[in-house]
Amino acid sequence: MSSYARFQIVWIALLGGLVSAAGADFFVPPVTNSTVQIVQVQGENLMNAFLADNGRVAAAFNRGLSELTHTSNIAGAWRTLVATNDLVGIKVFSRPGPLCGTRPAVVAAIVQGLLGAGLPPSHIIIWDKRAYDLRQAGFFKLGAQFGVRVAGAVEAGYDATNYYLPDSPITGMLVWGDFEFGRKGDAVGKKSFFSKLVSQQMTKIISVAPLINENDASLCGHFFSLALGSVDNTRRFEGDPDRLAIALPEIYAQPLVSDRVVLLVTDALLAQYQGGPSGFLQYSTELDQIWLGHDPVALDTLALRELARARNNVNVPPAHPNFQIYTNAVMLQLGINDPSRILTDKIH
Repeated sequence: MSSYARFQIVWIALLGGLVSAAGADFFVPPVTNSTVQIVQVQGENLMNAFLADNGRVAAAFNRGLSELTHTSNIAGAWRTLVATNDLVGIKVFSRPGPLCGTRPAVVAAIVQGLLGAGLPPSHIIIWDKRAYDLRQAGFFKLGAQFGVRVAGAVEAGYDATNYYLPDSPITGMLVWGDFEFGRKGDAVGKKSFFSKLVSQQMTKIISVAPLINENDASLCGHFFSLALGSVDNTRRFEGDPDRLAIALPEIYAQPLVSDRVVLLVTDALLAQYQGGPSGFLQYSTELDQIWLGHDPVALDTLALRELARARNNVNVPPAHPNFQIYTNAVMLQLGINDPSRILTDKIH
């Protein structure tokens, strides 16, 4: 465990009905009285037979963005977040496919807004870990529609000068595409190198994460999607809840990532409470919601609560969330996970 987590003080709290007294959550008590705003847009008929309605989704997203930025027009809202000379990377989670992963309709609303705010198409990149997943989820088709780039972090290559090295390095099982794959030596496999997309190209990042579970990290949320999508040699973390709890917030906290994130969007059109990160519509419930904010801890905390509610509604046994991810994220000052300090602004 890294040094910042060794001396943490934790207390037991009930997270807005997420747990019972028999299974309480642990989180670090906030050191200030600060609060965070999350905008939750409740749409109507945003989906039809599990397919998103582009026009309705765009209208719902734009209402939420205007509310979050306190602006009266969409171009002005985007200009509070990005400049026309920025190179904006829209991080999606495409592995579950177009129905259960990040939905192209949500990304299309973002791309249209950025173009309307004056960004050239060449300054917009839709990206994820692998180009194959992006293609299968329909993002290359979307990119061609708007003339924007679509790129995989693996295919872009990795940067030898920018990497994540944990306090207690764990040697990974390197695979093809990892920067050090095929190399030998005692130090090989102990670093996770950042994709050149992140370190050399993008100046701003927008994360769009679906509301879908993942057993070891609890959630394919903003920490899971953005942290694991930005670096290579991730097999040493995946499949181990304790390692993920340290790695996800520490990677997100790297300035290459955290300093560039300007908007976080949770695609809550559907809530998939079981079976992730693969897509299973039979384990999903329709919410018709889009959430926007700047705090990854708050958004993922609300997502965990929503998934717990969805399980309860269909009498699925409760999961065992990996709350240590968010305890560590709070210690790194990445956000707030105290429900009493998360102000949800619900609009229709």
